[in-house]
Amino acid sequence: MAQRIKIEKPKVSENLPPFNFHDIFDQEEPYLHQCLISNCTIDRVTIDKLDLTQVVFQSVNFSDVSFRNIELTDVVFDHCDLSNCDLMGASVHRVEFIDSKLLGVNLTEAHIGNVLYKNCNLNLSSFGYGNFKQVRFEESSLKNADFYECRFNKIKFEQCNLDEVNFSRTPLKGTDISTSTFQSLIVALEDLPGCVVSPQQAIGFATLLGLKIKE
Repeated sequence: MAQRIKIEKPKVSENLPPFNFHDIFDQEEPYLHQCLISNCTIDRVTIDKLDLTQVVFQSVNFSDVSFRNIELTDVVFDHCDLSNCDLMGASVHRVEFIDSKLLGVNLTEAHIGNVLYKNCNLNLSSFGYGNFKQVRFEESSLKNADFYECRFNKIKFEQCNLDEVNFSRTPLKGTDISTSTFQSLIVALEDLPGCVVSPQQAIGFATLLGLKIKE
């Protein structure tokens, strides 16, 4: 039986005060705490080591944004567009991405723990060399996403599109893909042991071993 991946929810308060993101440039340090940012566009912004704690983004469009080494703790992205954002080296803890678009987002070398991606577009996203612990992808599309040489611990892809996802040099022991769909994956046979798959998926992987399935 597949294990249930428990994800700690973001610890955010209700009735957060609104904040204009561009006011952050009036502060000595790029730090935001306990605020709501909604219905706006954040574009052409580059900030290194931005620190966000207990922040909710609602219907925010990020365009031409680079937040390398960003620290996200207890943050919610609800109906946001983070396509092509550069978040390389991010630290992401107790964060939810809900009904959001992350097409081509750069999260290489990120540390991602207790994170939920639900009903998101993650096609062409880059997670290479990342460290994942207690992460769940639900009803999301990850076509051509890159998980090259990642470390997985308690990861589940639930009813996701994983077509052409790259899992090269990423051991999948304990990773649950049994309810997800794909035509093909980029994965080495030595990284498959312990991966949780459906009977139909198991037959597909058996063909990679050169086995002939007798009907």
